[in-house]
This record gives sequence, structure tokens and C-alpha cells, in this order.
Amino acid sequence: MCGIVGIIGRERSAMDVLLDGLESLEYRGYDSAGVAILNDGGLDVRRSVGKLRNLRRSLEDAPIEGRAGVGHTRWATHGKPSEHNAHPHRAGSVVIVHNGIIENYRELRAELEAVGCVIASDTDTELIAHCIELEVRTGVDLLTAARTACQRLTGSYAFGALYEGDPSSLVAAKQGGSPIILGVSDDGHSYLASDIPALLPYTRQMSFLEDGEFAVLSAGATQVVDAEGRPVDREFKSIDWNPVAAQKGGYDRFMQKEIFEQPRAITDTIGTRVDEASAGIDLDGIEISREQAEKLQGISLVACGTAYYACMVGKYMIEQLAGVPCEVDLASEFRYRQPILGPNRIVLPVSQSGETADTLAALREGRSQGSRILSISNSRDSSIARESDDVLYTHAGPEIGVASTKCFSTQVVALYLVALKLAAARGRLGEADLQARIRDLVQLPRTLEAVLQLDPAIREIAHRYFKAQDFLFLGRGIFYPIALEGALKLKEISYIHAEGYAAGEMKHGPIALIDENMPVVVLALQGELHDKLVSNLEQVRARDGKVIAIASEGDTEIVDKADDVIHIPHLGDYLTSILAVAPLQLLAYHVATRKGTDVDQPRNLAKSVTVE
Repeated sequence: MCGIVGIIGRERSAMDVLLDGLESLEYRGYDSAGVAILNDGGLDVRRSVGKLRNLRRSLEDAPIEGRAGVGHTRWATHGKPSEHNAHPHRAGSVVIVHNGIIENYRELRAELEAVGCVIASDTDTELIAHCIELEVRTGVDLLTAARTACQRLTGSYAFGALYEGDPSSLVAAKQGGSPIILGVSDDGHSYLASDIPALLPYTRQMSFLEDGEFAVLSAGATQVVDAEGRPVDREFKSIDWNPVAAQKGGYDRFMQKEIFEQPRAITDTIGTRVDEASAGIDLDGIEISREQAEKLQGISLVACGTAYYACMVGKYMIEQLAGVPCEVDLASEFRYRQPILGPNRIVLPVSQSGETADTLAALREGRSQGSRILSISNSRDSSIARESDDVLYTHAGPEIGVASTKCFSTQVVALYLVALKLAAARGRLGEADLQARIRDLVQLPRTLEAVLQLDPAIREIAHRYFKAQDFLFLGRGIFYPIALEGALKLKEISYIHAEGYAAGEMKHGPIALIDENMPVVVLALQGELHDKLVSNLEQVRARDGKVIAIASEGDTEIVDKADDVIHIPHLGDYLTSILAVAPLQLLAYHVATRKGTDVDQPRNLAKSVTVE
């Protein structure tokens, strides 16, 4: 997740504040960095690829003086990591740093180029700068220009903007998931940032910009207005956090924070890879032509742990939508079974870190047999990324908690994009169907936000069952791997024995374990297998098992068949699988915290397994 820092004031060197602030946000991950500083000579922009030390070195060799500036660390979503794609972005006399996704990027770029704007980068951010610059040319102030420009934007944004024509103002805006935090200090300085750690060395007096709001920062003063320019009374409160607590963003633990970051992570992973109007799927230039898709004999999905369950979900998506046969292998077993591959197969490794030893070995097995390697990873420049023919990056941002949450959901989204791309290439989905699926995909982050609001109710359920010694998770179809993932999360962080099972297999063994002490989590969601799943649920109840049901909104009959019910929205089987995993993550989290285990660093586990 990208980092933003801004300052305007009387005495402090903007360059020093921006660099130190960006350094405090390095834990969020980034691939490039830059600053823009406004002084008597105008705007001076400096950017670099790679670590922040590269930018520091550039500024040490040629410092920039000034008391107002913005800085940014970028995790690429539009355009590859490069100096010309790094932030800040400039259009004439306006410079901007931005977090978020502009969904109407393509249409807006065409409009701007039609009126003579020269777009220098591949990013959506630069387009915002051009929209604002066109407005200030008419003679309005920066705030009015920003408000008017934002009316042209569809998507999410959190940005800070400077204008050479008004050196006394720094303007911020927010819409959607990315945060903007305002800070004021007694020594005549005003600040903005995307996260609290960047501001702690300078002030504890902070306020949070809300959706649809704008702020004008000047030396020692900050004014907040709504979309119509009406003043908003905004109180600044003292933030009493230490630096580690600040990195957690007010959450008790990193895992909790990362569960709630999933809507933002999914938004960034979708990015502008889809276009509803044209029913287009662009996987960052990864080519899958009609000819390639027709010759494709099969796909081997390989991964470990949570990523393996994401691949199981992906198998349902790719086979059912694209009609391409898929095998799912544990990476640690793949090469030892001597798989039969070849040039007409894709080997698709999935790895958060891109360094998982078994997954890397599986990749090399596929490459040795001439298969195309299309990887999904959250880490640029990793070993798996470097050795692949194509890489589809997720944009989950850094995941500190050992138990994977947001990386799982973004991996499933990436696999869904692959399924749609293949389905379109093979002519299996018509334009209207593809448009509908893209529309649902774009709605997924907002729908997931609604599911996460069920957290208090899930916490109460967890506190009723945290003393159980065993759990059983049941699902059918695409929800079977979700049941496996739910069981894994619980055992990883609470140390409670838990098993995930295909519900139809319950009577082939697990039913012997069910009694009044066994909580059974049943994924009883809408779909063609719903009635069969309910039948399995009845068998659990007949043996006095305690049933916790994850059910679709509107399913009132399930209430009489379960001890506890968590209702979630329905977005079709494929995307509902992502919605269904969030309650399971929260259930595991609250059971573990009630038991007092180390949620972020469970015993015996490592974030990345780099040995076999």
C-alpha cells in the first residue's frame, strides 16, 4: 500500500520531513519513491526507483529547499515500477501524490488527450493532476480546482496537491478506502499523511478526512470542506500511540488490521485490469490469444498452505468458466509424482512471497518440460517472479501477520481474472455475461466491507466456542476449499484441532466425531448444492453437534437449523467464496485472542518457507 506525506509551514525543511515520514512508512512496502517541494523558484520534483535510500542519496547530492512539499512511496498498480511512473506526478503548475484507483482511467485519458494534454506516464494519478491543472488555468484557486476535478473521477482516491500559483496552500481530498490523516502543530506547521507513524515525530494532534471531503492546509491552520465547499467542523484529537501501535493503525494486532484491509487490497488488485464498458480484461499485458487459448491442454496450479486452497478455488473458476482442465498440486509433491507437462500446458505457481522453496522447485519442473510459466505473486523481483514467463501481481501490500488473510483473497481475485481472460479468449463468455461479471467484481470490495461490519456478532459467537478442543468445517463445491482455509486459520493461530471436509464426505468418517462438544462450521450458501448441504447440516444436528452456519442473506429457513447463523450477501458462487472467507478469518481471530495466543506470530510457523 502506497505511502503519502505532506507538509506546509514556516520553518521546517520540507525535504527532511518528507524523507523521514516516508521512511516511517517503509513497512507498508513500495517499489519507488519521490518528493515535490514548492519554493520561490517553483516546483522541484525528484523521483527514484527502488529503496528510499536511492532518493535520499539523490537529495543529499542536490538538496531542495522549501517549506511546502509532498512525498510518496509507490506500490505499482498502473504501469511498471519506473522513474516516470513514480510519484509525485506533475501537470504544468500542479503536482500530486495519490493512493487509490481511478476506475474510469481509460475514458478520462482519452478525454484529456483529446484536449491536448500530453500524458507522460502509464499511471492513473497523472490524470488527476491534468484535471486539476485544466481548472486552475481558468483562474480558480487550488481547492475549487480540486473539487471540480474530482467530479470527473470514478473510483477511490486519497491525494495531496500543490500549485505554483498558490504557494501558501496544500490541498487534500479523500474518496473510498485509502486514508488521509491531517495533523497540526503549535509551531505553525500543518501535515498530511496516509498513516499515523509519519506524523508522530511532529504532532499528536490529528484528524481523519472523511469520504467526499477536502482539506486546505496552510502554515499553522487547516480547513475542511465538503464536496460543495461548505466548511466542516472538524475536531483534532490527541493520538497517544507508540510507533508500533501506529503501524497497526489502531487495531490490536496486525492480523486484525490485515483482515480489514482486504477491500482495499482487492480494489488495488483489480485496478484497471477490467473495463466494464468494453468487457475488456487486461492482465498487465499478459497475452493469451485465441490461438493460445484453444491449444491449451491444461493448467497445473501449484502452491503451498493458504495459497494451495486459493488454487483449489481457482480450479473451479477456470474449469467452469473457461473450460480448461486444471490440476491442483501441493508444490511439495508436484515434481515427485513426475507430472506429465509439455508446451501446451501452463504451470501456474501461486506464492505470496515469491520465494517459497517448494513452489519455486515446481516452477522449475514446469520450465524444464517446456510449459509456459504464469505466476501469481505479491512480491516484485522475487525468485519466482524472475523465473516466470509472465507474472500477475497481487497488490495486497505487506502482510505482517504469519497467517495469511488479505493475500489469500487477492490471490483468488487474481485467479478469477485469469479465468475471465481465458473464458473470453476461448469465446466461452459473451460480452453481456462478461460485463455482468466485471460489474460484480468491481462491487466486491464494497460488499466485503459490509461483511466485515459483522465483526461484533462474530466475536460473540467466537467467545461461546473458544473452549472447544476440535472444530469441523464443511463445504461443498467451491466452498469446500473455503472450509479448508477456515480450518487452517483456526488451527494456525488458536492451536485448536480443526479439519475441513467436503460435506458429502462427512458420513465417510468425520460423522463419528460429532457430539455436543463438537462445533461444526457449515458453509450453507446459496447455489445448486445448497439443499444437499442443508441435509448434511441436519445430520450434524441429529447427533447434537453445534452448528455455526454461514448463509446467504434472505435465507430465513437456516435459522431454525443452526445454533448460530452469519448471513452474508450473495455475488454468485465465485465471488461469494471470497465474501465467505472473511467471517471464518474473524472467527479464528476472535477465538485465538480469547485464548490468549500470539495471533501475529503463532508458534512454530514462519511467514515464508524458503527451505524444503
